Amino acid sequence: MVKVTIDEDACIGCEACSDELPEVFEIVEGKAKVKDPNAAPVEKIKEVAESCPTEAITVEE
Repeated sequence: MVKVTIDEDACIGCEACSDELPEVFEIVEGKAKVKDPNAAPVEKIKEVAESCPTEAITVEE
């Protein structure tokens, strides 16, 4: 099982994560939220986390 967390203080709401994986991430009130951490392969979620400009996404297996 994958645990995906978002540091809301670091998140700038750029929508990079939700654009790339809308089945996993959504933007709510200007901040990223995790919808379903199991909706995509963990490798893909890690790629999106690594591309986050503020490093706000953490992925734990």
